[in-house]
Amino acid sequence: MKPGDHPDFFKLAPPPGTSRESTIVLDREGRFWHDGARVDHPALEEALHRWITRHPEDGRLILTNGYDWCYFRAEVTPFVVRGVRVEDEGQRASLVLSDGTEELLDPRVLSVSSEGVVFARVKAGAEDAVFTRHAQAGLAPLLVSGEPPVVRVGDVAAELKERAAQ
Repeated sequence: MKPGDHPDFFKLAPPPGTSRESTIVLDREGRFWHDGARVDHPALEEALHRWITRHPEDGRLILTNGYDWCYFRAEVTPFVVRGVRVEDEGQRASLVLSDGTEELLDPRVLSVSSEGVVFARVKAGAEDAVFTRHAQAGLAPLLVSGEPPVVRVGDVAAELKERAAQ
């Protein structure tokens, strides 16, 4: 049994001399930074993406591996859409997320900022994810109109809603 499986895991004090607060930041492109330095080890960065969740009591973003946890900050969103996988000539599409998971794309969960950046609701609608430029270009085969932007997957077409300023 991992410590993270214990019901009091998120209530326990941090180890002596340490804090649950951290200087870890996730930027808009999905890159982690610690104390102002880029986390550039690929395996560590991949693990950090998989460890993203929310604290069960206060809802703040945390990183946890089941043995320890800390708070971190996301500049924009906790998840990043890294790619769009289109299948069967647009009858199905999936979002490839920064944590290594894939989710079916429902165009009704997409929105666009005033700067033209696309976002999606992911994780059963609980979280936001920002599209990388590469992923945003991956929407091209699904785009049926540019002004206003309308995306179609299968029989579902939706105009991208304007994203409220954050």
